[in-house]
Amino acid sequence: MDIPKPTANWEKLGSRFYRKIPLYTAVFDPDLELANYLIAAAPCAGAIAVVRDTSENRLTPLRTAATANTKPTIDIYSCAGALLTRLPWDRSRVCALGWSDSEQLVVVGEDGGCRVYDGLLGGDFSPFSLGAEAEEHGVLSARFWSGGFVALLGSGRLVSVASYSEPRPKVLASAPNETVHSWALIAPADSLSRSVEVLLAVGKSIYVVDSSECEDRGLDAGPFRHVAVSPNGRLVALYTDDGKVWVVSSDFQNRLSEYDSKVKSVPKDLQWCGNDAVALAWEDEVHLIGPNGEASKYYYDGWVAVLPDIDGLRLVTNDVCEFLQRVPDVTLETFRLGSTSPASILLDAVDQLEKKSPKADDNIQIIRQNLDEAVDTCIRAAGHEYNIYWQKQLLKAASFGKSVLDFYSSDDFVDMTETLRVLNGVRFYKIGLPISLDQYLRLTPERLIQRLINRQEYLLALKISDYLQLPTDRIYVHWACQKVRASSDTEEMICRTIVQRLKGRRGISFEEIAHAAFDEGRTRLATDLLNCEPRAGKQVPLLLNMKEDIIALDKAIQSGDTDLVLFVLSSLKKKLPLASFFRILNSRPLATALVESNAWKQEQSLLKDMFYQDDRRLDSANLLLSEALDTQETPKRLDKLKMASKLLADSRENTFTVKALDETSKLLREQESLDKDFGPGFIGLSLNATLYKLIRLGGLKRATKLSSSTVSDRIFWWIKLRALVAKRDWTEVEELSKQKKSPIGWEPFYNEVLAAGNLRLAGLFVPKCTVLTVKERVDMWIKCNMLGKAAEEAGKAKDLSTLLELRTTATDRDLREVERWISTLQKK
Repeated sequence: MDIPKPTANWEKLGSRFYRKIPLYTAVFDPDLELANYLIAAAPCAGAIAVVRDTSENRLTPLRTAATANTKPTIDIYSCAGALLTRLPWDRSRVCALGWSDSEQLVVVGEDGGCRVYDGLLGGDFSPFSLGAEAEEHGVLSARFWSGGFVALLGSGRLVSVASYSEPRPKVLASAPNETVHSWALIAPADSLSRSVEVLLAVGKSIYVVDSSECEDRGLDAGPFRHVAVSPNGRLVALYTDDGKVWVVSSDFQNRLSEYDSKVKSVPKDLQWCGNDAVALAWEDEVHLIGPNGEASKYYYDGWVAVLPDIDGLRLVTNDVCEFLQRVPDVTLETFRLGSTSPASILLDAVDQLEKKSPKADDNIQIIRQNLDEAVDTCIRAAGHEYNIYWQKQLLKAASFGKSVLDFYSSDDFVDMTETLRVLNGVRFYKIGLPISLDQYLRLTPERLIQRLINRQEYLLALKISDYLQLPTDRIYVHWACQKVRASSDTEEMICRTIVQRLKGRRGISFEEIAHAAFDEGRTRLATDLLNCEPRAGKQVPLLLNMKEDIIALDKAIQSGDTDLVLFVLSSLKKKLPLASFFRILNSRPLATALVESNAWKQEQSLLKDMFYQDDRRLDSANLLLSEALDTQETPKRLDKLKMASKLLADSRENTFTVKALDETSKLLREQESLDKDFGPGFIGLSLNATLYKLIRLGGLKRATKLSSSTVSDRIFWWIKLRALVAKRDWTEVEELSKQKKSPIGWEPFYNEVLAAGNLRLAGLFVPKCTVLTVKERVDMWIKCNMLGKAAEEAGKAKDLSTLLELRTTATDRDLREVERWISTLQKK
């Protein structure tokens, strides 16, 4: 079979070449009249959406009895013409179709109703409306970019939707209230304002409309029947009323080229072919206009659809699907007739090598200095070729060249070999994804695999993922979800098949598969699949949605995740009566403990009901005591304490607690009386604090009476001492020193008074500290600054060494006494 030359379909436009690559033949059914349909293609060689155009300016074919009752549909095809799916449409007339970068189909209805279809083969969609004005005046047309679209309403207003995930229609600035001959938009990523800009052909000029203003560009050659913006947003093509095509900069300051089509009829479409050429399309004729106004013409036997892509155009008829693009620089350098580039010579060298000609070595010697460059160019050129024969020849040339080089990294060669295997696999007509190298690099392998998954081409997606060492879990999950939705087998057989295929594979989420089963009404299958999900956090939410509350709670408890358990318990509490809720808790100690812990902080009324139902009197009493402590009103506190005491009155085990509650009630009543007599501040204090405060306020007798039956003498003396010292009631403290015995001893009196700074009074307590040693009492006298007394204490104990130490620190006033005791002891 003769292999066509790569240059066979090249056309020269000025200094540049363009090529038309045949992709597929026999694309659409001959009975499908493409002229009567709206057609939109997803970027990067994606799917083609087709819907019948029923607008008033279209001639509607005569409806037969067989077709009169058929509902309108939106048909999705591959580029090879295979019908992927058929989406029913039950709304108003479709006025525009568009695609997102992730191959989501966007449909805009005449009444302003829109749908974003999430799955390529599924019917799931997210609906939204363009607003009341769109519903009232209707939508005339829409223009799309990768992340949103702008709709032109019958009222002349423009409505923008900047996100498909959260569609929020926004009305743009008002445009002139005149007939719009044509319009286009500049995507936010390409505009200077970073917001969408709309170009309106109104009258003889172009108006630029954004969210805040409408600006006239001051042109006078209109009306412009077509407006098109280049993919990079830098250039604008305009088709004038006299059949000419202008290419101007997007700021309309420079006119770069002009082309006269010399055709009286207005073309049906004007599109950019990459960023360098413009295509004019009539029913069966396409003019490709180059940068200098030169053109090539292509003729077809039938109606041709011009579908723009990021690096070229897809030309689709019933018979063929072709790709029109600028010849890549590396391809031009390698294959151009008469080329003497290193890559061209290296390609010829491998041809001579196959013929066993010695010229192969001569060619290598000619390009020896640029051999590495030639190898790189051949590798890149192979990526841009669609013909497998020429791919192989270019890779052979690169392999031959790098084998001659002493040092050359083969990474690029290996990467391109892998890339070409992937591209050739998806370009096969049964798959119908004729993606170019530039499109593949923009799309990324992961998103290409996602497109295969959406087409249910699971085997190819798995092979490519394994080949490129990419994760395969989402492929298996999508396959399982589809099997759940479409299989007619029994639920047991479906579950067994899925588990056998997926068990042991890393990253598999059975929750997503179970969710699909639940959505299909297969609750039992969903439950069985969830049992295979190892992560309780994935199981529980779906189990709750399925109303499998008990299973959800047990799964959460088994996971040990307290937050997850609380989430389930919160959901159950909202659904169930309290009695049923408490019955569920009874056999689950962990759940009960979590409910109690959480309710103590947030919902104590729930605890009351729980303790009452379980007859947990001590816990109920503790709760009442907690509430009594929290409230500031004494009557309420007394009531709650009384209720708590009554709850425990019948239990012998809680006798002490009942007594404590009664004493607390008694103290509260006493504190209420003290507040009236001595001023506020007593209520809420402990008994010791109450006594302390009362003594400081001068109520010693009242405090003595209050403590007589509740506080031991030892504790009361401590409280009395500290309160009197804090009050600086030295007279009362001195009276205490006259008593013969103290329950706490006399040393605390000394320490407290000394700390308060009353050295004289502190000294009164030193002789009373008879249980202390002489050394300790001497130190006490010294701290009171009474060295004479210290000398007397040491002298009576006949401690000469202590006296000698005192002599070193004594002043004149005390030194005589110290010397006297020293001399007395020395005489003896």
